[in-house]
Amino acid sequence: MIAIDSMAPEFCLPNQNNVEICLRDLKGRWVVLYFYPKNNTPGCTTQACEFTMAVPDFSYLDAIVLGINADSTKKHRNFIEKKI
Repeated sequence: MIAIDSMAPEFCLPNQNNVEICLRDLKGRWVVLYFYPKNNTPGCTTQACEFTMAVPDFSYLDAIVLGINADSTKKHRNFIEKKI
């Protein structure tokens, strides 16, 4: 378990378009990293939509918002297409 306010471990994961995102490539930027169990569930949908709506609030920091779960990239794309 990663503690709140702790440094994230190095990782590389594919985004919804199968483009690899690596933490090392974001060095020097603020990263808002949140984890959620599954796409298209009520609680996770609310969480993801709230972070999406907050993106402008983070833009002045040049921050990137990343949500992570174990779903496939196809499921991520479907979720984004339905909700955004």
